[in-house]
Amino acid sequence: MKSSSKFFTIGLVTAWYSSNIGVLLLNKYLLSNYGFKYPIFLTMCHMTACSLLSYIAIAWMKMVPMQAIRSRVQFLKISALSLIFCASVVSGNVSLKYLPVSFNQAIGATTPFFTAVFAYLMTFKREAWLTYITLIPVVTGVIIASGGEPSFHLFGFIMCIGATAARALKSVLQSILLSSEGEKLNSMNLLLYMAPIAVVFLLPATLFMEENVVGITLALARDDVKIVWYLVFNSALAYFVNLTNFLVTKHTSALTLQVLGNAKGAVAVVVSILIFRNPVSVTGMLGYSLTVIGVILYSEAKKRSK
Repeated sequence: MKSSSKFFTIGLVTAWYSSNIGVLLLNKYLLSNYGFKYPIFLTMCHMTACSLLSYIAIAWMKMVPMQAIRSRVQFLKISALSLIFCASVVSGNVSLKYLPVSFNQAIGATTPFFTAVFAYLMTFKREAWLTYITLIPVVTGVIIASGGEPSFHLFGFIMCIGATAARALKSVLQSILLSSEGEKLNSMNLLLYMAPIAVVFLLPATLFMEENVVGITLALARDDVKIVWYLVFNSALAYFVNLTNFLVTKHTSALTLQVLGNAKGAVAVVVSILIFRNPVSVTGMLGYSLTVIGVILYSEAKKRSK
């Protein structure tokens, strides 16, 4: 029984890594290499798939019990989180148009820094001084990586920083807004409600900022039907990122999850360099390594201060 449980966990982690890295690389390929220059529409496709597949998983397959929204206030809180979630995903996708995946992941690794800043500003929650010291290599590493990045692009860099900050803001806000027992939702149910709200936010943004994107996509599909399959597969993969993340969290310990999360970014960097063959510098890799070491030290310091 233990052996089958071990293989199940290994399979889950493999699926989590594959879906995470797969959606990241496919986003990069579509937005940068393939020439599909519509990151808001791409995000809307992701959120549409997340809405449909979340409903199927919860309402039909009953993978987790459905949790109802209990009040208008709770709905407004979820809508606020959904808006920040949209901003994070769109900014991240925009950044992939301009930055290599390796540098994108290096910046994304600074999430703990922004989380600590927002937690302090919004809840006045102070960490132990050692925890703050560990954030120094996290930030220093990205500064070094930026200086040594051959494909540095200022707008892409700003978008990626914005995506990372928004991701941290969402996690801090979520812990504040949905903290009472009656309002807490597991990540699967939260996605079930956030994804359709995100589609409502993204639809006018797409129509306004990416004019005639549906017509252009249909014209592209007439010339190359593969674009349809790319979008469908990519959107389904975006849902499986959330599903596998939920399952891995459920079936492993918090420490295992931290270690796997830190390693995942490094694996994504190596795989992306092998596939896209983007130029990397020794300085850039040293900077990224320093950031990863900082994140590991930060996780350890947080654990000890509890």
